[in-house]
Amino acid sequence: MASSEIEALSQALARLPGLGPRSARRAVLHLMKRRETTLQPLLSALQAVADRLSTCSICGNVDTSDPCSICRDPRRDDKALCVVEEVADLWALDRSRLFPGRYHVLGGRLSALEGVRPEDLAIDSLVRRVANGGIDEVVLAMNATLEGQTTAHYLAERLENFPIRLSQLAHGLPVGGELDYLDEGTLAQALRARRPIA
Repeated sequence: MASSEIEALSQALARLPGLGPRSARRAVLHLMKRRETTLQPLLSALQAVADRLSTCSICGNVDTSDPCSICRDPRRDDKALCVVEEVADLWALDRSRLFPGRYHVLGGRLSALEGVRPEDLAIDSLVRRVANGGIDEVVLAMNATLEGQTTAHYLAERLENFPIRLSQLAHGLPVGGELDYLDEGTLAQALRARRPIA
């Protein structure tokens, strides 16, 4: 049996997404076996992030500085703004290096069932950013869920009076996807969004 401290570490790791109790125990054993090369650097990195973690006052990203590294980057296109539901969505899009502009994190999506209303999200700050001018395009990068699409529709209504181009991420067939395995909603969206060849 492990000590109460080691068991507490296993339980803490098991609460992380994608790790269950068995995976957490394996991770703890790995950390203990490689204390100098793995455990100590992990502890240092966790402490550094814990000491400096903050939410960006401009876009809502989570970073170790405010404004975040994306908002401070002078190479970013100030005229393009991509709106996402959560920080994880921002990180996923930015990893692709395909969007050259700036971001805005809503902090969730509208949901009547969960009691999430417009005032619970960073929608007013988004409208203020657009109202301040200098933005030519707003990309609504909401998830392809009912709540995500409801949020996108609401945002489109709030932003329709501004002189901007409003766009939304395309939905449909995934690269490498086989028609036989796709759900009806994905197929319907792909058919609606079809475009001519050449």
